[in-house]
Amino acid sequence: MDLVLIHTGGTIGMVPSNHGLVPARGRVEAAVAEMLPAGAHLTTHVFDPLLDSSNVGPDHWNQMLDLIDAHPGASVLLTHGTDTMSFTGAALAAALAGQEVRVVLCGAMAPLGAGEGARANLNLAVTTLLQPGWTGIKCAFASKVLDGGGLVKHDTRGDDAFRAVPQDDLPVPGARRFKPRNLAMLSLTPGFSAAALRAMLEEVDGLVLRVFGAGTVMDDPDVLSVLEDACARGLRIRAVSQCESGGLIPGHYAAGQPLWDAGVENGARETPEAALIRLWLDT
Repeated sequence: MDLVLIHTGGTIGMVPSNHGLVPARGRVEAAVAEMLPAGAHLTTHVFDPLLDSSNVGPDHWNQMLDLIDAHPGASVLLTHGTDTMSFTGAALAAALAGQEVRVVLCGAMAPLGAGEGARANLNLAVTTLLQPGWTGIKCAFASKVLDGGGLVKHDTRGDDAFRAVPQDDLPVPGARRFKPRNLAMLSLTPGFSAAALRAMLEEVDGLVLRVFGAGTVMDDPDVLSVLEDACARGLRIRAVSQCESGGLIPGHYAAGQPLWDAGVENGARETPEAALIRLWLDT
């Protein structure tokens, strides 16, 4: 078996410092090597510098994709911090849609050596990669193997920090790498002003709009006019629900029809992270 470890950083490989936890080389690499069965071949790629996941972005996703492509047929273990793991899971799932790949993301809420969570997560990831019969992007975390494309971090303290929201099948993307684009997310809130919305839409190349419930928007002619004008000039706005599960149901409420009339896209069951990635790649 050929296994590739891509260690990007994150809590799982951190050590204490005078300023809090910081990434350290060698800890994750050694732990994974100890877990492999006899005869397994491990190739290790370590990001330099190691990253706190708050710093992970599209250039790093491209590096991960290049490394995955460089090892066709290998099983890939990608260690990553938890704060943006949901974005990276969505990015890899969308960019690699339609390809026969086996990737397991793994991280931890505490470093190796601080309890058993980190080692247990790594062991679950390795065990999953040793199992035949599956392809795709997975996440090994807190005794669960989750769909990596629909991850949601729902807890900042507990070990069981992630859930996976079921996603619709992904299309083959228009591109498999991430180009520089100024994309953002915005949540509607009661009383949100049209002026604030207009100002943001003037500064972005595309927007994920987190709307209410199953897909509703306030009955504010100025807000709706701003959305319509932005869509008319070709700006892509993709709507998702502010609720974690269930997604959007166009036509269910009359209060949602103005979104679709304006040209806002239906993100259906997509997480906000997955919708952002769709805007990035489907161009």
